[in-house]
Amino acid sequence: MIKKAVGFILLLPVFTWAGTTYTYKDADGGILLTDRKMNGTQYTKVNVTYYADSNMHRYQNWGKSESAVLPSYSRNKNAFDAIIKDAAQQHGLAEGLIKAVMHTESGFNTSARSPVGAQGLMQLMPATAKRFNVFNSFDPQQNIHGGAKYLSFLLKRFKGNMSLALAAYNAGEGNVQKYGGIPPFKETQDYVHRVMSRYSNLYNNGLILGSTTLSNTQIITKSAQAPTSTLSVKTQTSTKTKAREIIQLADGTFTDISVRN
Repeated sequence: MIKKAVGFILLLPVFTWAGTTYTYKDADGGILLTDRKMNGTQYTKVNVTYYADSNMHRYQNWGKSESAVLPSYSRNKNAFDAIIKDAAQQHGLAEGLIKAVMHTESGFNTSARSPVGAQGLMQLMPATAKRFNVFNSFDPQQNIHGGAKYLSFLLKRFKGNMSLALAAYNAGEGNVQKYGGIPPFKETQDYVHRVMSRYSNLYNNGLILGSTTLSNTQIITKSAQAPTSTLSVKTQTSTKTKAREIIQLADGTFTDISVRN
């Protein structure tokens, strides 16, 4: 499936090539990011990048509202709170951050498997699970602690910048490093917004543990030229994030004003 983005044609990964990103340039200088090898003379290969922890894909559980959860998994929404609390304390995270990531990644489905191979509640890629000693990604205890350990590691690596840590959780550490900020992938940009919005609006009880901070990250420029100059970001870091306006829809669910607009 091809998805157009500003300055890009982004071919979203759908098969088991997960983590391999091919960058091509067409005759007009446009950039094509894809997980597939492209044949023909209309494209010139720029580079190939493999990040085993990349979990870029189209999410099916976001729904139309901020609090959307598939009915079949709604019973799980608070079922793992004890494990989340333990993981948060052990790894120095806010409980709400773990839950916001879980909500966005799997919609509280313990058996969730992404199109690129991520597994379980926190959608751990096989390489990431192995890296953090998770032997069974479909076991909630192992999965949540593995995801929390990875989030904690990413927050330390990116000096407490939550938006960059979340971007790395989705697109891989290497992509964040490569682009010097949130990568120019629409799915990743949407993912960061959704997790931070859910954390702020649904799961932030005012307790932020460790050095975790919220960052207001604004995308400033995009370019159709070389990928190294595709995206620049301006980051302001604070211990609080401005809450989005929450509205109640006719069906009784809640959403934030950004979805309504």
